[in-house]
Amino acid sequence: MTYLLALDQGTSSSRSIVFDERGRVVAMAQQELPQIYPQPGWVEHDARHIWRIQLATAREALAKAGIAAAEVKALGITNQRETTVVWNRKTGEPIHHAIVWQDRRAEPECAALRARGLTDTIQAKTGLLVDAYFSATKLKWLLDHVPGARAQANNGELAFGTIDSWLIWQLTEGRVHATDVSNASRTMLFNVRTNQWDSELLAELDIPASLMPRVLPSSALYGDTAPALLGHAIPIGGVAGDQQSALFGQACFSAGMVKNTYGTGCFMLMHTGEHFQTSHNGLITTSAAQVSARPQYALEGSVFVGGAVVQWLRDGLQAIQGSGEVQSLAQSVPDSGGVILVPAFTGLGAPYWKPDALGSITGLTRGTTLAHIARAALESIAFQSAALLLAMSRDAVSAGAAAVSELRVDGGACVNDLLMQFQADLLGIPVVRPAVTETTALGAAYLAGLSTGVYRGTDELTGLWRAERRFLPTLPPARAQALMERWEHAVRQTTL
Repeated sequence: MTYLLALDQGTSSSRSIVFDERGRVVAMAQQELPQIYPQPGWVEHDARHIWRIQLATAREALAKAGIAAAEVKALGITNQRETTVVWNRKTGEPIHHAIVWQDRRAEPECAALRARGLTDTIQAKTGLLVDAYFSATKLKWLLDHVPGARAQANNGELAFGTIDSWLIWQLTEGRVHATDVSNASRTMLFNVRTNQWDSELLAELDIPASLMPRVLPSSALYGDTAPALLGHAIPIGGVAGDQQSALFGQACFSAGMVKNTYGTGCFMLMHTGEHFQTSHNGLITTSAAQVSARPQYALEGSVFVGGAVVQWLRDGLQAIQGSGEVQSLAQSVPDSGGVILVPAFTGLGAPYWKPDALGSITGLTRGTTLAHIARAALESIAFQSAALLLAMSRDAVSAGAAAVSELRVDGGACVNDLLMQFQADLLGIPVVRPAVTETTALGAAYLAGLSTGVYRGTDELTGLWRAERRFLPTLPPARAQALMERWEHAVRQTTL
């Protein structure tokens, strides 16, 4: 049996999963990652702690699988994107906590970039909107605010990386400073058309090029892990940001294929092949995971509050005691009774981009119960995701592409049958849940397996993908359209 080890470093936890060559989970280990909130709008992680618990879960997963590191053909890494780490090249010590993707402290620098008229240039080169979400302004903040950082950077003493680069550096004991194209594409410093760091953007943000990691395809040989860490050297053969990795793990390799990850938020990606497409419907363009030097692209949209609305039902309204109770409560009524819940707790993301939106509940009557609100909360996840797919479909049609034929789903909330059925009803296309829902880690494992000869190509991986259940639409199209119109009306009411 051939084994692959995937390191899945996320925002709230670090996990390691051992897969066999058929893509089946053999063993898994996970540890929670503490969040650091220095002040409102700021979110940090201890990068050293990330490394410690990631290494610990890798060792634990191998032990649970009952195998030695020598039996692992390759290791893949997938990670929370945009989170920014800067460390000293000589000591390997971070100069500051990692600044997490959710952090908003760099918004003033983003405003300055917009004021300088750089919005269109940045989107044309990187595919991204100017936003503090991405790494570039986080990196600039560190150089400008950590004492001595700017001088050290100018002297070539510092290294920048997203979490994948930090883990590669640690796994190779400082021998390799690298990232992959999918993570690089989230920095707002990477030209996704040329697959190179953009010298003009680096200059605009006053970031020395010496800070930047080498960029490789997502499936490539990055180097070997230091033998002492896991008991034997393992080739690092695959790296991808979490959402691009999930797209790959869902075997969405060709233009027009779409996946949606239902987690705390929801992240939908549509593969667009070798075509760089600028969205006219509120989406961003990003690099998809690449198995060669040839660029691959995707359109992406993010829902800020997906599964988090269930946590709000539990912790805020105290309507349920555990998240697992939401489906039974929602199913205790035949529908939402006309209630629409828009969970704009932190504004609205794509395709609306309303940072000042506030959450709302409309359609209340004397007969409204907690069950109706619970059902509306679940339905809000599907409504937001449907708005994303409709925006993607408009972009695809304008580019002359075929209509989307199905939506592949993953993430914790995809196990909710009521939610998945409502999603299919709104979209009018099948919603397909895979047999292996650990698609983020699986994508990293597949990328590593490709570069080390475990798999011959993506056609073989397509053959390994299996559906666990297909949810077919049951609503008449006119009824689905009427529901979406009611949702859009409720969205318009979230801002004054």
